[in-house]
Amino acid sequence: MKQAPMTKRIDLECVHCGHITPFIKPVPACPNCGENILKARYDLRALRESGWVDVMLRREPGMWRYHELLPLYNTENIVSLGEGWTPLLHAKNLGLQLGLKNLYIKDERQGPTASFKDRQASVAVSVMREQGITEAVVASTGNVAIAYSAFAARAGIKMWTFLTSMVPGEKMREAAIYGGEVIKVTGTYDQAKIVAASFAESRGLFLDKGIKSVAAVESMKTMAFEIAQQLNWKSPDWFIQSVSGGMGPIGVAKGFEELIQLGLLDRSPALGVVQSSGCAPMVRAWKNGQRVATPVDNPQTIIATLSTGNPGRAYELLYDLIGQNGGAMEDATDEEAFNATRMLAETEGLSVEPATAVAFAGLIKLARRGIIKPHEVVVINCSGHTFPVETQILGDQFARQVDVSDVGKRVSVPEEGLLAALEHMETRVRRIVVIEDNVAAGRLITRILQAKGKYEVHLANGGAEGVLLIERVNPDLVITDLMMPDIDGFKVIDALKADEKRRNIPVIVLTAKELTTRERERLSGQISGLLQKGSFMDEDLLQSIVDALT
Repeated sequence: MKQAPMTKRIDLECVHCGHITPFIKPVPACPNCGENILKARYDLRALRESGWVDVMLRREPGMWRYHELLPLYNTENIVSLGEGWTPLLHAKNLGLQLGLKNLYIKDERQGPTASFKDRQASVAVSVMREQGITEAVVASTGNVAIAYSAFAARAGIKMWTFLTSMVPGEKMREAAIYGGEVIKVTGTYDQAKIVAASFAESRGLFLDKGIKSVAAVESMKTMAFEIAQQLNWKSPDWFIQSVSGGMGPIGVAKGFEELIQLGLLDRSPALGVVQSSGCAPMVRAWKNGQRVATPVDNPQTIIATLSTGNPGRAYELLYDLIGQNGGAMEDATDEEAFNATRMLAETEGLSVEPATAVAFAGLIKLARRGIIKPHEVVVINCSGHTFPVETQILGDQFARQVDVSDVGKRVSVPEEGLLAALEHMETRVRRIVVIEDNVAAGRLITRILQAKGKYEVHLANGGAEGVLLIERVNPDLVITDLMMPDIDGFKVIDALKADEKRRNIPVIVLTAKELTTRERERLSGQISGLLQKGSFMDEDLLQSIVDALT
């Protein structure tokens, strides 16, 4: 670790009582009132008078060109992989469909580990290096674990990452490949954070606390700096992002606030905050006019990166920011998110992860309801990749496992969803035929099945093709839609049951329509499960399917 005299002053301001504490080392809470969210403050007037902007603009593009406004004293402690200065893409085609002439995508997929969490990891790990920390702990729903593991490897810091078991296996593998320790916690994300904190305390290790960490929030504001510069020092009318804990928009709002104080902008954008419908405590509270959110104990979304059930104080900060600068909160179902994935790919050539698709699904709702006006400049955070890492590199023993699902009765722990159901069926199901004429829905189902990496999935784009595919591959399980233009799902099931060799193949039906009594009677005794699209992760229904197949 290299240190230099502190040439700048960084203070920590309590968001509750306003108490100022000099930033010498990470502070767990305000020494005056105990508040655990503190804001970093810099001498912005001195920077403005010194001509800092001209100096900054002469530097190489990247997040660390703004290092005077980041919580690091010595630039030799910077840990970088080339993060920041991601493209701001004018989404003309999607904007045309939505009636938005000035829609821009901040493409954070182009960071070192393909998410905006690279910014957070770079600042957080740099601060760890400056503080002489050699071993640290972090809880994550996926992207943070990957980014922190990569940057920690570069810094020579050992990283322990605690992930909920709902996180896709590919993301766990990617975190593990950097050489850190991956702990899979069977429980909610909020429980994973508790386990991580307990582990860190027992070992005397540094615990990264996300939004409660100064480094994390400060890193996010660099997106605001870049967006303003890329828009020729103008503020957009809207900044939109899907959230789990809410750190991104809070940090971005702080960035715009500092740009105003530096005299570079005259206003901050409205915030569009989007959550998954299956875990939307912030949206629910905001729509009810409540400044405090009620936690969600059992997240019902398959999008694990957005499954923070208890947003805590972060929601209050966002509530106040929207009150000051304008904005809205919206939710989107998993089905709406995957439809948005297809729309974005088809219109702009961008393939995004489900959490980002939630943001676009929320954008679509806000635009169609007229909350976002046609002339307004909109920037949306586009983060996360869709391509899994090579599953063969690490083998199967890449993570340790901690099961806290039976510990205590205060928190109800959700099962792992469809993946867990399929894992229970592993001895029975090997080859699966999926029949779905909606391409996006078919891809969604296929991705869910293949997330385990052990299932041979065959996709048919219609009923007629499905019947032929069943005859050819002789599957262990059939998943079929009902409403299809050529041969509907009823006829597919009839054909299967009429086949002497294949009539015992279990069938799961997915449907978007409400079935009539006659239709339900027609399916009675013919299928092993009926799932409603948009809510097909219902755990009770999935358990009944597992029971039928084992």
